[in-house]
Amino acid sequence: MVLTMLALSLVVFTLVNLEPNLRKLALEQNNNRMSQEAVDSWLDKNGYRRPFVVQYGEWLGGVLTGDLGYSTRFRMPVNEVLPKRLGYTGILAFWVLVTMVPSALLIGILSGMREGTALDRILSIFSVATTATPEYVSGILFTVIFASMLGWFKGVSNVNNITFENFTLPVMTMSIYGMGYIARMTRASMSEVMTSQYVRTAHLKGLPFRSVVLKHALRNALIAPFTVILLQFPWLLTGVVIVEKIFNYKGFGWALVEAAENNDIHLLLACSLVSVVVVIGTQLISDVGYAYLNPRIRVES
Repeated sequence: MVLTMLALSLVVFTLVNLEPNLRKLALEQNNNRMSQEAVDSWLDKNGYRRPFVVQYGEWLGGVLTGDLGYSTRFRMPVNEVLPKRLGYTGILAFWVLVTMVPSALLIGILSGMREGTALDRILSIFSVATTATPEYVSGILFTVIFASMLGWFKGVSNVNNITFENFTLPVMTMSIYGMGYIARMTRASMSEVMTSQYVRTAHLKGLPFRSVVLKHALRNALIAPFTVILLQFPWLLTGVVIVEKIFNYKGFGWALVEAAENNDIHLLLACSLVSVVVVIGTQLISDVGYAYLNPRIRVES
């Protein structure tokens, strides 16, 4: 994880310090009509012309001491910008997971229990359709239908006033997109379990169908979806970038776009580090959790 964070930070630091980006930063912070001499003077004065190794070393040393630098877009320390934006995105992600995961598991279980039936085909078509529809498409459609035409919800979300009206559309947009993938994986796992030897034995013993599903099949069928659910956390980071921008929800994704558009070097680097921690951390938890839940792949010394 540390090596990946270092490599990514070096790549991002190199790209944002390219000459066109530095010129853009100078113009954004001052006057768009600045001459090249004025741009060079401002960059020299603010230390952007120093050797690359010196600048990267200073930033890396600050990170090790808990100082993530200064945000030129928000004109305050990154330590004050990022936690608040992450908190807003955390609220959004929580409600997305609460909505998406139970619904996806229910669809997948019902579909896998009745493999090949009309119910299975209908739910499978729904799952594929939701997964095939990107967030920027469903977000715009939901806004047009539910906000503009019906007037049920608001098309803009206010992080300082989170209500059902202005929070439903972003949650719905992200939940619908991620629901299909989890449902498909759950269906595949459930279908495999329902045809396994121990389930057939339970049927032959005369156990009720409901008892067979709840006590024997369901527990083993949820092992594979566990990994898939945890891997949705990295997707949430990429999904919120689109959704938060569409609905003007000023969380982590919105801050990342603002930093990229304004070449906010330190905020971009901080967002990159957070992304790496979330992605690799959830992958580690999913690997360890899968090995713990599935005794067949445990390695005993």
